[in-house]
Amino acid sequence: MCGIVAYIGPREAYPILIKGLKRLEYRGYDSAGIALLDGTLEVYKKAGKVADLDEACEGIDKTAHIGMGHTRWATHGEPNDRNAHPHESQSGEMAIIHNGIIENYASLKEALIKKGHTFKSDTDTEVLIHLIEDIRDNTGVSFEESVRMALSQVVGAYAIVIISKTNPEYLIGARKGSPLVVGVGEGEYFMASDATPIVEYTRNVIYLNDGEIAVITVDGLTVKTIDNVAKTPYIHELEINLENLEKGGYEHFMLKEIFEQPKSILDSFRGRIHNNSEIVMAGINQYENKLKNINRIIIVGCGTSWHAGLVGEYLFEEFARIPVEVEYASEFRYRNPVINEDDFVIAISQSGETADTLAAIDLAKEKGATIFGICNVVGSSIPRATDAGAYTHAGPEIGVASTKAFTAQVTALILMSLSVGHKNGHISDTRLRELLIELETIPDKVEKTLKSDKYIEELAAIYKDARNFLYLGRGVGFPVALEGALKLKEISYIHAEGYPAAEMKHGPIALIDEEMPVVVIATQRNHYEKVVSNIQEVKARKGKIIAIVTEGDTVVKGIADYVIEIPDTEEAFLPLLATIPLQLLSYHIAVMRGCNVDQPRNLAKSVTVE
Repeated sequence: MCGIVAYIGPREAYPILIKGLKRLEYRGYDSAGIALLDGTLEVYKKAGKVADLDEACEGIDKTAHIGMGHTRWATHGEPNDRNAHPHESQSGEMAIIHNGIIENYASLKEALIKKGHTFKSDTDTEVLIHLIEDIRDNTGVSFEESVRMALSQVVGAYAIVIISKTNPEYLIGARKGSPLVVGVGEGEYFMASDATPIVEYTRNVIYLNDGEIAVITVDGLTVKTIDNVAKTPYIHELEINLENLEKGGYEHFMLKEIFEQPKSILDSFRGRIHNNSEIVMAGINQYENKLKNINRIIIVGCGTSWHAGLVGEYLFEEFARIPVEVEYASEFRYRNPVINEDDFVIAISQSGETADTLAAIDLAKEKGATIFGICNVVGSSIPRATDAGAYTHAGPEIGVASTKAFTAQVTALILMSLSVGHKNGHISDTRLRELLIELETIPDKVEKTLKSDKYIEELAAIYKDARNFLYLGRGVGFPVALEGALKLKEISYIHAEGYPAAEMKHGPIALIDEEMPVVVIATQRNHYEKVVSNIQEVKARKGKIIAIVTEGDTVVKGIADYVIEIPDTEEAFLPLLATIPLQLLSYHIAVMRGCNVDQPRNLAKSVTVE
């Protein structure tokens, strides 16, 4: 959701904070602010982009060596200057930045108002900093202790950083249900909601656990729990490359990430396939005996990760013959689902911090299920909350609309399903070898598919003013249709729906007319004859067909208005290729409509609040 960055050390803080906020802007971009501490505590904030804040800060004193910054995705209170973070305490001696939601803020606020507190914003965050100061002033405890006591009264999720004019040598951070990373440098420290703003300065980081508080001075770092129990932090070494955080000559991060998919798919299976005869995944091997006899798999995710889960359902049922249920994590957590100790739950998340998915994991753990995580971010909350898992190795994904994360997740699910199917006897040695040899050709086939970019851009020019799109697919092509529709909605703001092609005549066919573009996944391995019939039904009602077809197709090419060819592959691997043209189509339409592709309105990359 929101982006946090903070610094204490010998350098000037302002350049670190502004550059860090620009790197974090994919987490939230409706307002931004900074606080600088150098004898006095100065807060500057502005609705809009980080660039607007930077422009507003021209001419200010930037010599402070302690500071913190925040870029916001609004929850409580509309995006404007006064609701932007940082927020100050009643006296103005303290300031806070916050990612998350304080659920009991209303009752806390009411009690503070009765004590004479006045509030300048509509946010839940301002209540917390008032509470911290109120505890300090009325009990006489230290700055650190007042933070700990306040957090013991809070219900909700948070990652916070706090500075105080009366304790100018301190930087205090804490987390519960929202990520916070501490960077350890030479005589300097950093805090951030993820590693992207600090990798330029240090490779050594500490991932705070839920309920932990980090107290930092220039002299050192201590970590304690909210219950005041000292902890020994473990220092991780970052693997992120700085060049992965730049656009690399592309106009947008999204386009760069679309074109990185040959590499991200390769990296997601590299080292996990041995001699085209064995799949080595530590998490799967760890639970080999359980997986051989498992009765059911439950896959949970949100958005694009849920679509990857739908592909996973097809894969596990096809290759391992295990029944699968795919659940929206946001709904699963609020039901009373039937979960047994012999169930295997797969939780999918690009960021590893999705609040609904984490809550679904907690629910499944309470029921005794084994939890497997698929995640892209090393050290994030989901890998630490699950029993085992697999990283996707897609590299940082900065564009808010997921592209390479989806295909990397599908790649991990392919490997898992093939491994389980081979172990439980439903895939022979010969068939496994055939599939793995084909999987190793996919990066090159994705590269070939990307060569359609210019042609797809021409199609985008034709349909950029459409008001609605319909996406159709059968079998494993149905989740591809859903993902294609989601991409178009997310970044171009055109209404789009994905449907199973066979369901079209059960309602959506009423929408078809000469103004309706219909995108159809019509590859030859994917229920081809049935899909051809669906295309003919659309054409009979004057709909416009854009078809994703197998290279060399002649039948669909003869009836569709436009076709985009992709190389032939196993039906199970179809999403890795068919998704690519849909990503490019959405991208080019959005650009032509003047939309902010990397930062679409109302969206943030990682949904860490409910």
